[in-house]
Amino acid sequence: MSGDLIGSTADDDLTGVVEAAGHFRIYLGAAAGVGKTFAMLNEGNRRHGRGTDVVIGFVETHGRPHTIELTTDLEAVPLVTTVYRGTTFEEMNLDAVLERHPEVVLIDELAHTNIPGSGRHAKRWEDVLEILEAGIDVITTVNIQHLESIADAVERMTGTQVRERVPDWVVRKADQIELVDSSPEQLRRRMLHGNIYPKEKVPQALANFFRSDNLIGLRELALRFLADETEEELLEHLRRRQDQTLWETTERIMVGVTNAAGFDLIVRRAARMSARSKGELHVVHVVRGDAVVRSGENPIETTRRVAIDVGAHWVELQGDDVAATLMDFARRTQITQIVLGASRRSRWREIWSGGSIVWKVQRLAAAESVDLHIIARIALPTDLGSTTTRAARGDREAPVD
Repeated sequence: MSGDLIGSTADDDLTGVVEAAGHFRIYLGAAAGVGKTFAMLNEGNRRHGRGTDVVIGFVETHGRPHTIELTTDLEAVPLVTTVYRGTTFEEMNLDAVLERHPEVVLIDELAHTNIPGSGRHAKRWEDVLEILEAGIDVITTVNIQHLESIADAVERMTGTQVRERVPDWVVRKADQIELVDSSPEQLRRRMLHGNIYPKEKVPQALANFFRSDNLIGLRELALRFLADETEEELLEHLRRRQDQTLWETTERIMVGVTNAAGFDLIVRRAARMSARSKGELHVVHVVRGDAVVRSGENPIETTRRVAIDVGAHWVELQGDDVAATLMDFARRTQITQIVLGASRRSRWREIWSGGSIVWKVQRLAAAESVDLHIIARIALPTDLGSTTTRAARGDREAPVD
């Protein structure tokens, strides 16, 4: 797929760095053990055999003999050694890769967090962006659960925390994404044979993350993500050849956020909705004139970072009437769906204050024929746990308390 067609919604100060000469290829997998590293090394050896200057920047072999065998004919850039909390770690040496300046560098585990003190970037994907900017081609690997917009859903599905994440817009900038597929049955067999994790970890893995239902779900997520990307490429091709009026029915989703905690979860949920409908996503923060910023608390920055990472348009507006300001933006931007966090006010406070922002937006949205989705902020939102109102059809008011 062409990286030029995707990712223009992130902030220019972030995405500008990846408009680089280096070509970017990703091997995407549903889980550890599907063969991403093997596929990456296979391609590296094929290119090396054709005379291309290929080096290994970092490869995690996990002690697998066949994987180690594929590294023997390729030059490996020396790693940097860092001592952290009494333990010695080896990380990719970014400066050594840049100095060596090969045609192609193989870099495993795109979502990896670098050991503090090992280099100038906290995340390996940031190292990759600098290498691409230098005009070096990068081939890398990543699992579907590490994408920012998908990680929360995977946590709920598997019960396993996803600590390392990569912004969606970084993955979407790849020139090519190839799915390395493996059936759940085959993965579990490989796990039983000790080909993925050490044997002492196998029983726990099979009973938790590597359960068959989890692997089926992860595989579906990977397939749907890749299918969405391919479809976007087709739509872009058609847009260049057909009258623009044919495309006015594109879904445009707006998320209204505040400075309260929990809206980062709602933004991720809205990002998945946007991806399924292949629509635009706008995250809007309305600042009142009398707003007071509490020292030591700034959850809006977390929400803003997540919005950028999932590829949304971040918008800040001034307005004393938050509901009216949101709806004015919705009209101007031709928003088709609005996503809000549920009000935490009691029913008595709702009556006393004349109604929450959610209630006011619901009335205004009905008049504009805009769908409204109300999502709880306390628990993690799920597809079945949200309250959705169809304001365009005049459905009854949704219970938001």
